[in-house]
Amino acid sequence: MLKKLYLDRNGNLDFRKIVSFVLIGLFLIITLFSSFQTINSGEIGLKIRFGKVVDTNLKEGFNLKIPYIENIVTMSIKVQKTEMATSSASKDLQDVSTTLAVNYRVNSDEAVNLYKTIGSDYVSIILQPAIQESVKSVISKYNAEELITKRNEVSDLALTTLQEKVQKYGIIIDEFNIINLNFSEEYSNAIEAKQVAEQQLEKAKLEAEAKLVEANATKQANDLLRQTLTKDVLIKQFIEKWNGVLPENYAGEDILSIFNLGGN
Repeated sequence: MLKKLYLDRNGNLDFRKIVSFVLIGLFLIITLFSSFQTINSGEIGLKIRFGKVVDTNLKEGFNLKIPYIENIVTMSIKVQKTEMATSSASKDLQDVSTTLAVNYRVNSDEAVNLYKTIGSDYVSIILQPAIQESVKSVISKYNAEELITKRNEVSDLALTTLQEKVQKYGIIIDEFNIINLNFSEEYSNAIEAKQVAEQQLEKAKLEAEAKLVEANATKQANDLLRQTLTKDVLIKQFIEKWNGVLPENYAGEDILSIFNLGGN
């Protein structure tokens, strides 16, 4: 029976019929697979018909749709990450280049409205411009040196500023991380020179303090020595160590005076 379908009136194979049946088969297969779509865990699905959202209650797993008429758009509500580079100016007008990593997610209750008002490309349309604007606003509040010493504070303020800008779209910011923070070559060299000077100053200060401590210790030792070495003590020590022999040649009148033993 099937064989006869492929034959023409003369009993020969009709390749046009064969091609037609193959095309019809492919169309049916494609139509079958186009009649459903899978929604993964951590996603929500929106059924779109002629560009209009007609169903927002799609569940995870297989969902049916009308082929060629309806489409199912999925939006992730998991935590996602976007990285980008920005250029800003600090409060003291230093050029600052940053590399940022932002963790965000879409509020499932606001996902439909986000798609209706912005579309699925909300990251490049809303999120990334808001990140750049937030970073520039925050960095302009700090001097270049403060950006280094108060890095965590800068990140926290940038997160708060960014959240205020995107929360109306249903986007939630979980983390805001400054991966790299770079300045102009001139300023970087100035910072390095300052650090070297501070290190040398600290070294000189420590050496001066060490010398002062040593000098004070020496002075205290000498003061103590003067207090203990009285004239009587010196005489006693001389007598204890003297061998009783006087010098043979002496130009003075009283030879004992050379030992400071005479007089008052």
